[in-house]
Amino acid sequence: MAGMFGVIVSGKLVQTNFEVVGDTRFVITLTDADSINHVVVFMTGTLPFPDDLGGAVYFSWPSPEGAPEWHFLGTITNQKPSAIFKISGLKTNMPAPSQNPFLLSHPQQSSHHAQIGISAEPLQVINGLTPATNAASTQSWQLEFAQSMCESVHNFCSSYARPLEQLPAAGYSPNESFVPIGTLVTWYNNFTRKLQQNTNFWRK
Repeated sequence: MAGMFGVIVSGKLVQTNFEVVGDTRFVITLTDADSINHVVVFMTGTLPFPDDLGGAVYFSWPSPEGAPEWHFLGTITNQKPSAIFKISGLKTNMPAPSQNPFLLSHPQQSSHHAQIGISAEPLQVINGLTPATNAASTQSWQLEFAQSMCESVHNFCSSYARPLEQLPAAGYSPNESFVPIGTLVTWYNNFTRKLQQNTNFWRK
């Protein structure tokens, strides 16, 4: 698979000198990567992926300890042979990085040289991975939307809140059921707490 992949960084020449670090794993170094915000990874067209395989693309940035931290960016496949990835948000000491899938023949130096890794994996495997760059933004968007929704429900219901003795005068039937506003507050607090722990908890 050598020569299958290339990388484009704004202001630099196209790079295709991926280092083979395993039967299905390849790594390339991006020098002076501090100013790089986006990177394009593509297939050169010399060879296609074998049937049912695609490329899982990873980004590595040196950690304070000097060891590389690998983050899954996305995929390239025969059907989608190129992709552009935003990496600016990953050039920090992020919590819970992906495990290192590449056994490098040499460690990263402490200088800010980044690395792009490509691992040929079954499509059903890489399609189930969550890109690191999108995970944070998706979680933030879900949390913001859910909190706004909960606040809207709370404010709407609170606008109709009345003391118990005022309900008949407000036109409510004695046969109607009422929920204490404090119960809604408790629900709101529990919901946002669970959402902060896991934005997908409501899927269960």
